[in-house]
Amino acid sequence: MSTPLEKPQIIAHFQKSLNYTVFDSKWIPCSAKFVCMGTLAKGSGVLQIYELEHGKLKQVKEMENPKPIKCGTFGATSLQQRHLATGDFDGNLHVWNLEAAKDPVYSVKGHKEIINSIDGVGGLGIGEGAPEIVTGSRDGTVKVWDLRQKDTPVANMEPMEGETKRDCWTVAFGHAFNDQNRCVCAGYDNGDIKLFDLRNMSLQWEKNIKNGVCSVEFDRKDINMNKLVATSLEGKFHVFDMRTQHPTKGFASVSEKTDQSTIWQVRHLPQNRDIFMTAGGAGKLHLWKYEYPGQRREKDGNKVDQGVPGTLSLLQNVTLSTQPIVSLDWNTDKQGLCVCASFDQSVRVLLVTKLNRV
Repeated sequence: MSTPLEKPQIIAHFQKSLNYTVFDSKWIPCSAKFVCMGTLAKGSGVLQIYELEHGKLKQVKEMENPKPIKCGTFGATSLQQRHLATGDFDGNLHVWNLEAAKDPVYSVKGHKEIINSIDGVGGLGIGEGAPEIVTGSRDGTVKVWDLRQKDTPVANMEPMEGETKRDCWTVAFGHAFNDQNRCVCAGYDNGDIKLFDLRNMSLQWEKNIKNGVCSVEFDRKDINMNKLVATSLEGKFHVFDMRTQHPTKGFASVSEKTDQSTIWQVRHLPQNRDIFMTAGGAGKLHLWKYEYPGQRREKDGNKVDQGVPGTLSLLQNVTLSTQPIVSLDWNTDKQGLCVCASFDQSVRVLLVTKLNRV
């Protein structure tokens, strides 16, 4: 493991106590605003918008939803519209115009049960092809939506006949480097990771990491698959090199264990995709760097190409709360600026310094 010359520092810039349980937080693209989503004590959903202005954090909007809001993404919207897509506890997929957020601009009953995870691609200039949204649900299905086609998913990945239904906890788009290719990675409560090729509508790869998969993310959505990080319930995460798939061994990987608590989220730094942050159940954040090996592929004993895993170095860690940190989002415009939310009913704006020096 390489040692950085100067360690980054993770600084809590702002902390805001909320009167509800927050499940997700996202920066509004190209702005100093972020949105928090969650559930009020009375059981309805809530969405709040906050803005950083003149060194202060102020609330600028609040709206209620009949059902608790679990997750959100801006990934399938244009920079002009900046519409937020959300998944709620009743299986509804809504898309909101935050400038006039009284009613959703798009709404569909997407799943029979809670939507645990959502991702978008094709918007904000990220990824080629049509803007699409993927949702993963407790009902065991993963669905891809093109909002130009009302009410019907363009892809529906569900358990095979006779296969046990598994709770899908996390989904992520990747491989969207031209208008033909696109994939979805999904993680499930039993430790399964499944990679779906949307071009061929086929299961490209699957692996079981022996513990519930809480979060998956490609280092970039808009390039040929490069790296994938998957985090688990038991405090372990895996980094897969996705460039070389061996016919029997699959993708090479390296794993690391932070502590005994769940790793709820992983998010790659937009300005340097070899750096990523994990958010844990003990209220901790860990900042990591992936180092590539001297060569990324080699021949096995049968002269078949296989991947070579890299190494991981811990750059910094910090404890922010006694409760799990359940959401994390980097600002794409200002390096090192991020927002995170935890079950202590708090949202925090963080600054991570010296990222250019590692």
